[in-house]
Amino acid sequence: MSEAIQNLRAVMARLRDPETGCPWDLKQDWKSIVPHTLEEAYEVADAIERENFSAIREELGDLLFQVVFYAHLAEEEQRFDFDMIAQGMADKLVARHPHVFGDEPCTQTDAALHKAWEESKKAERVAKGERAESALDGVTRGLPALSYATKLQKRAARVGFDWPDFHGVLDKVEEEIGELREELVAEAPIAERIDAELGDLLFALVNLARHTEVDAEGALRRASQRFDDRFRLVETELAGAGRGLDTYSIEELEAAWQHAKQALAAQQP
Repeated sequence: MSEAIQNLRAVMARLRDPETGCPWDLKQDWKSIVPHTLEEAYEVADAIERENFSAIREELGDLLFQVVFYAHLAEEEQRFDFDMIAQGMADKLVARHPHVFGDEPCTQTDAALHKAWEESKKAERVAKGERAESALDGVTRGLPALSYATKLQKRAARVGFDWPDFHGVLDKVEEEIGELREELVAEAPIAERIDAELGDLLFALVNLARHTEVDAEGALRRASQRFDDRFRLVETELAGAGRGLDTYSIEELEAAWQHAKQALAAQQP
């Protein structure tokens, strides 16, 4: 083990020392640090999206600390430790890559390799005593919604439950828009039905992203970032008039929005 990893684990041990440790760290348990783990993972993704390598290094360190924290909790409870986590991961990767660590050269296509990977994961679940009752087994429900939807669709597609191309998905998107519109303009709109139809529309849009080989999570994140950039520019430009944004008409705001879009587009290489 590298000296750097040993130092990090020693720091973790000091933070959790019952006598001299940090009060905040001592109060944490398995569930309380989960939100921090998720936040750190998203911060890694954001740094990568921005291609800020200094931030990537820092955020990866924050994410690594989460793993060290969980490992230390397990060690305190005599369940497992950091070394067991690392060795288990190494063993799993070797088992899932026979084309790399075995005697046979790699001659498979990407699709074949992906299928073999999934079959290996399925075999691991069976070995653990997990019953394989559905093609959807193993898809974690705690994933972010877009990722969860994508994985469900990919699993279903592997057994033929899928549209042959994006045209059928586009038709489904239009169908879902129509059903949502019916609920929205109903004489007595029902929140639960609007929720269901909006969910169906989002699910169909994720399917469209999958069929067009677009990462839905990344696409939405980039769209949100574009909105952030444009809105801030609108704020800056309209602030010079000494008026609050809420005093402008929708037409004036739309004109400022279109101007911001054009200005930012002109800055793109």
